[in-house]
Amino acid sequence: MPQLTNGVHHLAFMASDIKKHIAFFSEVVGAPLVALFDMHGVPGALHAFLRLNDHCYFSIVQMPAVADIPIEIGKTHAGSGALPSAAGTLQHLAFGVATPADLMAMRDRIRSHGVNVIGPIDHGMCQSIYFAGPDRMTLEVATSTIALDPNVWIDPAVLARAGISDAEADCYRAPPDYTGPSPVAQPDFDESKPHMAYPHDVYLRLLATPDEILTQHASYAEPPVKTAA
Repeated sequence: MPQLTNGVHHLAFMASDIKKHIAFFSEVVGAPLVALFDMHGVPGALHAFLRLNDHCYFSIVQMPAVADIPIEIGKTHAGSGALPSAAGTLQHLAFGVATPADLMAMRDRIRSHGVNVIGPIDHGMCQSIYFAGPDRMTLEVATSTIALDPNVWIDPAVLARAGISDAEADCYRAPPDYTGPSPVAQPDFDESKPHMAYPHDVYLRLLATPDEILTQHASYAEPPVKTAA
């Protein structure tokens, strides 16, 4: 029954200066750098991973000419947790810590580096602090002691404003398990579905390529540094 039950493997942010981001998230937030290499299959790009835990990472990507793309609050970036940005962009990112005491320790750690922090604020479902990261990132650290109870945190009035019926809400609260066949063939291209931004002809060739061929020829399994056996 495949579901996204193993949390987030990594979140990737674009950087104009990858060193600036690595320094901030390592020194200020305390995430150790565990990988830095040429991004697989993307000439000129650098890819960094910082450890949040053994199964969850924060990732930074640097590509040529990123510094020439303007940051626009309200379009590319929200600028705070109370402001909008373009659809499909990340409004804000919340890291997690285990306890309220850890939250206060993180607040003090971040402030000790001269970075302003707002909070803590108690949202009931979690307690949070808020601050900014490099390149106008909007960041949060949050903690919660119990799992969210949908019976008290899904507001019927807000469901209605979101255009979600009671039947749809019941389905969204309990997505059905997948019990169909495996493997499933690549669907035909459908313009109405979400698609990645490859050149159209390249994308169609990728979709037409058998999975096992892509796995064989597009994988980069070896780490960049060889160690003695």
